[in-house]
Amino acid sequence: MATEQRKVVLDIKDLVTRFYTADGVVKAVDGVSYKVHEGEIVGVVGESGSGKSVTALSVMRLIPWPPGKVENGSAELNGQDMITMSNEDVLNVRGDDIAMIFQEPMTSLNPVLTIGQQLSEAVETHMGKSKKEGWERAAELLDMVGIPDAANRLHDYPHQFSGGMRQRVMIAMGLSCEPRLLIADEPTTALDVTIQAQILELIQKLNKELGTAVIIITHNLGVVARYADWVNVMYAGRIVESGPADVIYAQPRHPYTVGLLASVPRLDSDRGSKLDPIPGMPPDLMNLPSGCSFRARCKFAIDKCAEEYPPMELVSGEENHHKACWVDITTATVRN
Repeated sequence: MATEQRKVVLDIKDLVTRFYTADGVVKAVDGVSYKVHEGEIVGVVGESGSGKSVTALSVMRLIPWPPGKVENGSAELNGQDMITMSNEDVLNVRGDDIAMIFQEPMTSLNPVLTIGQQLSEAVETHMGKSKKEGWERAAELLDMVGIPDAANRLHDYPHQFSGGMRQRVMIAMGLSCEPRLLIADEPTTALDVTIQAQILELIQKLNKELGTAVIIITHNLGVVARYADWVNVMYAGRIVESGPADVIYAQPRHPYTVGLLASVPRLDSDRGSKLDPIPGMPPDLMNLPSGCSFRARCKFAIDKCAEEYPPMELVSGEENHHKACWVDITTATVRN
């Protein structure tokens, strides 16, 4: 089914989030817009500090004030704006219609409550189940995410689980109330490669079987290439390129995306070939340069790049592929 024919689960428009610190105002998210459709896996990629996680936390209404504040935009979940929703309604929606898997499960799980208590709480609260039914559902969830002897493991505490098993518990918790949308924020960062693959295969399986829409936030381009249907590339608080995953990987049109892909090791590379890292550092989000934020690191930059930030525009000849760049890099001259 084409993406356009699917129902929109999440519609983010012009989202702006700032952090007010003693040193200045951090422009963490600076006008982000994108959609997530039913049954779709959307990858959000970019360097650390690009605004990937802050966008998700803004949607979840988990930005702490002070110092953070969502200053503009909307995030409509099934037609309801999460940004303007009352605190009571957010508590009802969060965990029920939308759920999030956080980066580090050991700091996200309560160390003094058993796994069963933490899993059953959401089921009892949002689905109106009894305590017995909540524990039965918790056992089903642990079994679903591949934890052996699930019923007995409910009585264990987080420290009694390995890192990979704790991450599975977090996924089970996220899926406990069968949400329409699951946000996975760097779900495999602290795991070894074997467990990473298992976790990602599990997320993909649940996406296919339950129809759950998924946002995978990651800096791992390999993960996105294998699992995502759609890719949003973020840099300095904005989306700079967006499109179907196969198109982005085959024909990237923003210099930053090209740089990210060139800096990843490839199995088909010639023996002894070197990686081509992006020069320089990301800009200071408290003091962004004029024009395009990437221009100081860009080998295609022209004078116009310093004057005005490029809008997101359709790539010539492409139906769903957008970029924020003044230059056509397929014909541009590389700057020395």
